[in-house]
Amino acid sequence: MRVTFTVNGEQREADDVWEGESLLYVLRERLGLPGSKNACEQGECGSCTVYLDDVPVCACLVAAGQVQGREVRTVEGLAGDDEQLDPVQEAFVAAGAVQCGFCTPGLLVAAHDLVRRNNQPSDAEIREALAGNLCRCTGYEKIMDAVRLAAARVTPSTEDSK
Repeated sequence: MRVTFTVNGEQREADDVWEGESLLYVLRERLGLPGSKNACEQGECGSCTVYLDDVPVCACLVAAGQVQGREVRTVEGLAGDDEQLDPVQEAFVAAGAVQCGFCTPGLLVAAHDLVRRNNQPSDAEIREALAGNLCRCTGYEKIMDAVRLAAARVTPSTEDSK
């Protein structure tokens, strides 16, 4: 089957998609967008988190056929049209929250979703927003620092422009 959908603002097509194929597989293998990572394939780790119609989802759990005519935004799509990093991406770099990088794409999307909804999240709200994302390298403190920094940098007008 052919699946046509919008990815990071651009109309894209994937041909010869089989019924059980995941959105994650289509993004990585058919469309050449390797940012979202394939770790657990069960929606438990959050490494494959993307936006589907502006809602964060685990791409490994979404059947490719379900995205027909819909909009997907991946970690690659967080950067602006001028390819400047999003404030959340900048904050992760500045806070040293990126280690091996495997969990980072999913954490970035989850953090991005949080700070666009709440630019003054409490630590409890940050923990809740990131609860579906597992990191095997850190104790999460630098990730918490990054989200706090991102929230301080993101204003409603910053995110409204995207």
